[in-house]
Amino acid sequence: MGIVSPKKALAIAEEKELDLVEIAPQAKPPVCKIMDYGKYRYEQQKKEKALKKKQQTVSVKEVRYHPTTDTHDFDFKLRHARQFLLDGNKVKASVVFRGRQMAHQELGLELLQKLQDALDDIALVEKEANMEGRQMIAIFAPDKRKIKELAKKLSEDDEEEGEE
Repeated sequence: MGIVSPKKALAIAEEKELDLVEIAPQAKPPVCKIMDYGKYRYEQQKKEKALKKKQQTVSVKEVRYHPTTDTHDFDFKLRHARQFLLDGNKVKASVVFRGRQMAHQELGLELLQKLQDALDDIALVEKEANMEGRQMIAIFAPDKRKIKELAKKLSEDDEEEGEE
């Protein structure tokens, strides 16, 4: 419409039963737009909601061990860690030391190394094993590429069993 006085712009907006919205107040002269502001806000909120829906939240699941953890317990917790990674969550593996166990931190390191080797086919090491107080912590993140390859391999194996 070009440069119009504020009174005239407001009159035009009222005539069309719309709102006069100031878009760039710092410009010389200020820029305004005639629009249905309620409809505009509604569409903005809809877009924000859609973006939030598409966002993927990644949570960190924890698996706790002790230096004396036996093989069955290790395998049991390993299965849980694998499932957490396949679900798209990160896994925080911690080895908790009590009392005199602090003198044998190499046992915790071996345990976390064993866990890392077992999860190597679906996970990346996000944080190497290191001591934090009385705990040795390592963080594993799911590797999308490796998980896809594993799923593809498993589906091929299922097809071969179906043919027999």
